[in-house]
Amino acid sequence: MALSVQRVVFLSLLLDLFAFTIPLPLFPRLVEWYVQREEQSRGLLYHTLQSIRYLRSRFLHGPAANEKKSWDVVLLGGLLGSFFSMLQFIISPHIGSLSDRFGRKKVLLATMVGNVLSGLVWLKSTSFSSYLISRAIGGISEGNVQLSIAIISDVTTPETRSRDLSLVGIAFAICFCIGPPIGAWFSTHPLSPSLDATKGVELNIYATPALLTLVLLGLEIILLVVALPETRDRKVSDKKEVSGQTSKIPVSPEKRLANLKTLGRIHFFFLALFSGVEFTLTFLSFDLFDWNNAQNGRLLMTIGIISTILQGGYVRRVKVRESVLARRGVMSCALATIILSTLPSISQSDQKPRAVLLLYVAASLLAYTSATVVNSLNALASLQCDESVGGNTTSPDLSKGRALGRFRSTGQLGRAIGPILACAAYWGIGPQKTYSLSAIAMTSLVLSTESLLKM
Repeated sequence: MALSVQRVVFLSLLLDLFAFTIPLPLFPRLVEWYVQREEQSRGLLYHTLQSIRYLRSRFLHGPAANEKKSWDVVLLGGLLGSFFSMLQFIISPHIGSLSDRFGRKKVLLATMVGNVLSGLVWLKSTSFSSYLISRAIGGISEGNVQLSIAIISDVTTPETRSRDLSLVGIAFAICFCIGPPIGAWFSTHPLSPSLDATKGVELNIYATPALLTLVLLGLEIILLVVALPETRDRKVSDKKEVSGQTSKIPVSPEKRLANLKTLGRIHFFFLALFSGVEFTLTFLSFDLFDWNNAQNGRLLMTIGIISTILQGGYVRRVKVRESVLARRGVMSCALATIILSTLPSISQSDQKPRAVLLLYVAASLLAYTSATVVNSLNALASLQCDESVGGNTTSPDLSKGRALGRFRSTGQLGRAIGPILACAAYWGIGPQKTYSLSAIAMTSLVLSTESLLKM
C-alpha cells in the first residue's frame, strides 16, 4: 500500500533531522582536534579564536576573563550555529520561490544534493576552513523543513493543517533525543585505517559519524524519489471537519499579507529569545551545578521526550485555535525564564536539590513551548497563503513556497542573533540578570501575541 504524502514527509524529516543532529555533541572535541592540528599554522581557526578572545576581554575583566577561557569554544559553536542560521535566513525565500516555480519535489531533491555534498566535505575536512565550507554548503542547501511545511500545506485542508504540521515538530523532538547520543557513540568507533576506502586518504577524526549522515541522506533521497509525488498543484477536498482548532481564514489578500508580516515579527522575536535561553541552558547547569555531559544530556533528553509526547498526544488532538496555542506556549516560556532567573541565588544557598528541581520544572515548561509555538505559527502562516499557485494566486507574495520561505527566514534570523546576544549577556552581566531580562522581554511578547487572536 502506498504511503500517504504526510507519512513520506514525516519519514524523510526523520532521516534528515537524524543526520542533522548527529554532529551536535561532537563540536567541542572537533574544534580541539583542529586546534591541535593548526596551532602552529596561524590559519583561519587561530585568527577566529583570537577574535573570540578579544570579544571575551571586552565583556569581562580581571580573574573572570581567565575563568571563562574554556567557554571560547562554546562561543565559537554559537557563532557557527549563527552562521548556519544566517545562511538559512538568506536562502529560505529563494528556495520557497523556486518550489512555486519548478515544484516541491524537484527543488527538495536539488537541496538534498547540497546536503550530500556538505557531508562529503565534512568526511574529508582535515582543516577548520574546509569544515567551515561544509557548514556553508549545508546552510545554503537545507530546505527539507520549509519544503515539508509547504508540501503538507499543499495536501491538507485548513481544518486539518495544524494537526498534520505537528508531524514536523514531532520529527524534530524525536531526532534531538536520539541523534546526539548516537553521534557521540559513533564518534568513539573510528573507521579502521585498514579499510581500502581509507588507504592513502586522510579523513576527518569523526569520519564514522559523517559517513552515517551520508547513509541517512542517501536513504532519504531514495525515499523521496520513489514515494513522494509532486504536490504543488494538488487540489484537496473542501470537505469541512468539525474542529475548534482552525483559525478563520481572512478573505482580503491585503489583510493576509498584513497578517504574514505580524506573524513574521512575532516569529523573529520569539525565536531570538527562545534560542538564546535554549542555547545557554547547559551553560547554566554547568555553571551552577558543575554538571557533566551525561547530566546535561539527560536534561536535554527530558525536554525532547516531553515535547514529543505533547506534540503527539496534545497538540494533534486539542481543539484549540492555533493563535491560542501559540500564546500559551509563549506564556510558558516567560514563566520558564522567570524560574531560571531565580536559580543562581537559590543554588548559592543550601537548597541545591530545590534548585535542580526548579531547573527541571523550567525545562518542562520550555518543552511545552517547543511543542506548541513554532508549529502553531507555521500553521497560522500557511493559512494566510493561497490554496493554489501559479496564475491562480491572488498575489505572488501569497504563494505557499514564497510566503512560507520568507516566514521561515524571519525565524532563522532570530536563531542567528539569539545565541550570540544571550552568550554576550551571560558573560557580561551574569545569568540572573540575563534570564531576568529574557523574562521581561518574553512577557512583553506575550502581550504582543494578543494580535494573533484576531486572525
